[in-house]
Amino acid sequence: MLTPEQIKEFQITLEKRYRELLDEIHQVLLQSDEERFQKLAGEVHDMEELSVADLLVDLNYAEIDHLLDELREVEDALRRIREGTYGICVDTGLPIELERLKAYPAAKRTAKAQEIYEKTHAGGTHPTM
Repeated sequence: MLTPEQIKEFQITLEKRYRELLDEIHQVLLQSDEERFQKLAGEVHDMEELSVADLLVDLNYAEIDHLLDELREVEDALRRIREGTYGICVDTGLPIELERLKAYPAAKRTAKAQEIYEKTHAGGTHPTM
């Protein structure tokens, strides 16, 4: 089990990451509004250029989706801290390995439970460590 001091350290880390993610999302959204994207869209003259423009837009959306997924995971971890369930696997009820939490503070499963989850929920984008 985690000590109150360890939980406080993870809370500080998670709150810092939360603020960083908000800033990153803000920056990506600002970039998408910049003239260069609008100018690029206005300069598309053929199918090849259209494909490049579409790819840039898709990459921007993919980046935002990834950041939002991580933001949700961090919010969920902070909620678990508030509820007193942080560091406990949501699937097994066992303590999550300290090394796993150090590597990925938003982890909500033990490494083994995460491995099983990923095998049974193909296409998941959550890291195992």
